[in-house]
Amino acid sequence: MDTLTRIRAFIDVVEAEGFSAAARKTGRSKALLSKYVRELEDELGALLLNRTTRQFSMTEAGHTYYRTAADILKEIDNLADLVRENNADLKGKLKVTLPRTFIDAEIGQSLIDFASENPELALEIVAEDRFVDLIEEGFDLGIRITKLDDSGMIARKLSDFRIYACATPAFVAAHGPLSHPSELSRLPFLIDTNSRSHNSVRFVEPEDGATISVSVSGPIEVNSPQATLRAARAGLGVAMIPDFIARPYIASGELISLFDDFIPKDRGIYAVYPHRRYLPAKVRAFVDYLHAWFKRYA
Repeated sequence: MDTLTRIRAFIDVVEAEGFSAAARKTGRSKALLSKYVRELEDELGALLLNRTTRQFSMTEAGHTYYRTAADILKEIDNLADLVRENNADLKGKLKVTLPRTFIDAEIGQSLIDFASENPELALEIVAEDRFVDLIEEGFDLGIRITKLDDSGMIARKLSDFRIYACATPAFVAAHGPLSHPSELSRLPFLIDTNSRSHNSVRFVEPEDGATISVSVSGPIEVNSPQATLRAARAGLGVAMIPDFIARPYIASGELISLFDDFIPKDRGIYAVYPHRRYLPAKVRAFVDYLHAWFKRYA
């Protein structure tokens, strides 16, 4: 029995949180998985799992071994995937994390189109607005809408992205004329709590690029740009709304875009993934597809 088989059995048990669950998931017997893990422990000379009839847990050595072994196995699988790469016949599962804003907007169609063209590759899409640790939580890649900071990840820009400061013509007529972002501090503001700083908004001076931080407050705080959009359309205040949501309403005249010259232009939509020596074909194919999709439609 080779060491890789034993390592896979150990990882299967850990990720399923028990031998019985791992047996159901892998189709192997509980006894066989237990045998493989015991042989691995004998080979290492260390106990990896605490086993009782009611509890399952990893030892300190088990935690250390799992983190490195899981990464090594992923590299081996990625290398095999690279060797037999055939983008027309992608198989397996691709686990992706992205903001709810992305999947709920029209650009979420990009994921549906990719799935339609690759029916043998299962997409597991987790839409969350919190920051997700890709490695710790087992994601193949993430899509982030942000000013990209150095995170130790590989990133590929899929599309430009900007935010619009929006309000209805009636609201602007009642509170205007509005010429500088600092005026937002005296206006009702609709706060999207997904932003890093909830109660202040960042702008830049067009002449010298100096940062302007404006304190804001208002009748609604919600972690949804779709909700702030609805509130802005109802005339409740000014909202910072992503371009792919706001554009149709600005084009129709239902909303007015304010302070355009002061809006930062340092953001984008990025695909990010862990720095791995062998990038899986399915990840590369997915990122290439989204990049081409945005060039066509966005």
